Amino acid sequence: MPPQREWLEKNFYEVLGVPATATDQEITRAFRKLAKQYHPDANPGSEEKFKEISAAHEVLGDPAKRKEYDDVRRLGPRSFGGFPGGGGGGGGSFRVEDLGDLLGGLGGMFGGGGGGGMRRTRGGTVGPRRGADLEAELHLSFEDAVRGATTSVNVAGEGPCETCSGTGAAPGSKPVTCNRCHGKGVQEDNQGLFALSQVCPECGGRGTTIDKPCPTCRGTGISARTREVKVRIPAGVEGGQRIRVKGRGASGRSNGPSGDLFVTVRVAAHPTFGRRGRNLTLAVPVTFSEATLGTTVTVPTLDEAVTLRVPPGTPSGQTFRVRGRGVPSSGKKPAGDLLVSVDVTVPKELTDEQRLAVEDLARILDESPRSTPEPGVTDG
Repeated sequence: MPPQREWLEKNFYEVLGVPATATDQEITRAFRKLAKQYHPDANPGSEEKFKEISAAHEVLGDPAKRKEYDDVRRLGPRSFGGFPGGGGGGGGSFRVEDLGDLLGGLGGMFGGGGGGGMRRTRGGTVGPRRGADLEAELHLSFEDAVRGATTSVNVAGEGPCETCSGTGAAPGSKPVTCNRCHGKGVQEDNQGLFALSQVCPECGGRGTTIDKPCPTCRGTGISARTREVKVRIPAGVEGGQRIRVKGRGASGRSNGPSGDLFVTVRVAAHPTFGRRGRNLTLAVPVTFSEATLGTTVTVPTLDEAVTLRVPPGTPSGQTFRVRGRGVPSSGKKPAGDLLVSVDVTVPKELTDEQRLAVEDLARILDESPRSTPEPGVTDG
């Protein structure tokens, strides 16, 4: 991706409130905090701030883009090729069109006042611009998170205008190729040694013009609305995990690409099972006599129930592993296991006969609980 001219003017680190030495994790945490604070759903009127935060994270959240951004900020105009014979390391590679693009936002110093890309024309901002990334939350049942599902989320923000299907043209009409730039979106003026280029002032860099703008979006092709976006949830997703839905964020401007949608998953608790990564956990009660003499218990799984043998002398808290009965695999990874913990129940009230029997057993065993081995995990 070529360096963006606005990189020299915008300090994305300040936008996210992190130092230039911040780690990838620190940048991600700062973005999530600010995105939640300035999301248009939670803070109406903060759309521009949210877009600014998203644009900063789009660059700093990508290691390759971040390195390129840091190089541009460090080298300044030299990162665009340098001046002939200068010390910028790019001798002989300078083009006036590069400088015009770089300084276009400072008042159109090149191209006869036409600007290097910031002139306002019919339909909005000049030149294609990528849409902002959007955030959404999705609440899932335990089973859907474990098995995977295809569902949908409602996303509030900018999207293609429903009246014109995003073309910007009124119903019954369509955009036409720009007569001035012939669909290129830019105008070039070759002057021997120098090559001067600027965004087409007629179409604003889109390559097309609109004779009859859409009455709903006024020719932008974009409208603010709530839309339903389908999301495919992979098997085994965990609570707090973010899923990227490419191209389903805010619509781009002037035929620019759409941003991405990042969906944060929230998973409901299960009445029976717990979860540790790809393993499911389950506590099974057994009586004192069953734990002492051994028994066989039937335990539930996500599918059919299975039989588990509890050997004699099993202490409370002992965990047995039932392989392959945990979270199903969504790819090459093996399925998780079911970890079954034995919970030995002790009666709170005893009859006189039961009490005497227990006292007799205690005298016969004459054991100290400190001699009992610590519970562990055993394959079932």
